[in-house]
Amino acid sequence: QLQLVETGGGLVQPGGSLRLSCAASGSTLAYYAIGWFRQAPGKEREGVSCITRSSGTTSYIDSVKGRFTISRDNAKNTVYLQMNSLKPEDTAIYYCAARPYVACVFAPRVYDYWGQGTQVTVSS
Repeated sequence: QLQLVETGGGLVQPGGSLRLSCAASGSTLAYYAIGWFRQAPGKEREGVSCITRSSGTTSYIDSVKGRFTISRDNAKNTVYLQMNSLKPEDTAIYYCAARPYVACVFAPRVYDYWGQGTQVTVSS
């Protein structure tokens, strides 16, 4: 059974950076497409970025393009989300999720495994 643990969240000033990590255990992360999602208070969970299982093709929502970078290190069984030029509207709980298919999509319902989330707060 795949288990995911997110770390790296925290409080950062606008314009700052954070790197989130999604560490896997119980299975090999290379067999899964991975998505990063976020949920702000009172809002629905939204997909932020994802990376495919094999080729490592990445996708981003428009609001984070050019600021966020998703990557995977299969040797460490970990996926990362580098977040630069952070804005107050990026404040949310960030989750990583995995699905045992090649393609990555931004629909939360198609992901089978979820981490517990890590809080990101962007504020001065």
